[in-house]
Amino acid sequence: MLELGVKLLLAYLLGTVLGSLVLGRLRGVDIRAMGSGNAGATNAMRTQGKWFGLMVLLIDVAKGVIAVLWLPAAMLPGIGIDPQFSRAWLTVACGFAAIVGHVFPVWFGFRGGKGFATMIGVIGAVELRLLLPLLISWVLVVVLTGYIGLAAILSGIGMSIYVAVFEPNDAPLLVFCVSVAAFTVFTHRSNIARMRAGQENRVRRLWLFRSRAA
Repeated sequence: MLELGVKLLLAYLLGTVLGSLVLGRLRGVDIRAMGSGNAGATNAMRTQGKWFGLMVLLIDVAKGVIAVLWLPAAMLPGIGIDPQFSRAWLTVACGFAAIVGHVFPVWFGFRGGKGFATMIGVIGAVELRLLLPLLISWVLVVVLTGYIGLAAILSGIGMSIYVAVFEPNDAPLLVFCVSVAAFTVFTHRSNIARMRAGQENRVRRLWLFRSRAA
């Protein structure tokens, strides 16, 4: 249990390294005081430009990959490897902890991003083939509705359905995907409220029906 606790803590702390806030401080800005107030890559790109947003995206994706590919197998001083603890469960637990760290970073007043970029990094490292249904769902929803928040929610749900249908016996993966999908709904609750009120911004460049929105 010591290995589990330490590695979950490290994964969480890794997740708290938010690209937008770290790079924003170097630029002298706080992304959370601009645009939508979110500390994720989408708001960073809208308020600071595409290259800044891209760097934020890369950082947030990379930490998800590191949390999954490095931490579970790492031989930490004084901790070692517990042979009785499942590596599969530890891997998905570290991935989820990194996502939680991104959303609730202790260093930044527990005000982080929505976690979607880090989720992509985690999922790609846990099971690369899951990125295909995830990204296809995301693109389809954005093209049909223009809502990035809705795309994140439905792509997470779609990924869970995919695993339930094609990998029903992989308990760690299924539990992880369902947990991530539920957490994504929670982190996008403000987006849901704005969509219901008709106040949510759309990505009009990608939205198929933008010409009808005037």
